[in-house]
Amino acid sequence: MLDQKTIESIADELVQADRDRTILPKLTSRYPEMVIEDSYAIQKVWSDRRIAAGARLVGHKIGLTSKVMQLATGISEPDYGVIHDDMVFESGSVLEFDRFSNVRIEVELAFVLSKPLTGPNVTIFDVLDATAYVVPALEVLNSHLELEGRTIVDTISDNAAMGAMVIGGRPVKVDETDLTWASALLYRNETIEDSGVAGAILGHPALGVAWLANKLAQHGQTLEAGEIILAGSFTKPMWVQRGDTVHADYNGLGSVTCRFT
Repeated sequence: MLDQKTIESIADELVQADRDRTILPKLTSRYPEMVIEDSYAIQKVWSDRRIAAGARLVGHKIGLTSKVMQLATGISEPDYGVIHDDMVFESGSVLEFDRFSNVRIEVELAFVLSKPLTGPNVTIFDVLDATAYVVPALEVLNSHLELEGRTIVDTISDNAAMGAMVIGGRPVKVDETDLTWASALLYRNETIEDSGVAGAILGHPALGVAWLANKLAQHGQTLEAGEIILAGSFTKPMWVQRGDTVHADYNGLGSVTCRFT
């Protein structure tokens, strides 16, 4: 495991990379002794640095919860990152392309909590009971580490590649629809590029939120009322370029749109 000085030094590197929009070499190539707990410690310091500079924690994201995402990344277990207030946009927003690195889009559902969730032993029923509503969302991936050969240790350290999220569509109560069969068509510049069903997330997207609450408990943390939880993607990452318009049609749940300039 890494010592605290090294953890803080890596976190500062990632803060600077975010400011400068630069790509760093993989951490695992420089620190082969790193383990997952080091990665979450780096992420926590990185988040604390941003909060000290004025950002506000508003939620968490879960990554790599579906088989399609695990195959796309070569990583076989879920991870999580944090969401700050300056990462949240409404549908129809125009996003600055140069704000992000290795820009890709994922299709997700966002759970908004009305009650806290504290692990361990949080179940799907606890999640459904604690959810105010679910809303369609797009996640913008933002990777500050080179992608080739990266491991889950690299990804977690880099805030699980969380760059931004775009919320839209129609907020629904969890008993208004079968979330397992919530589906979406993903368009780039009016062409369908991908599609997916939310049941690809561990069998039910709420199970991803339960996993997160229980994982956070291992780090002495909890999910608070009012938090936004991105439950994980049920499409593979879609690369976007400057000028692209992205649109996700969730059928009865509405749609989410953004454009990159």
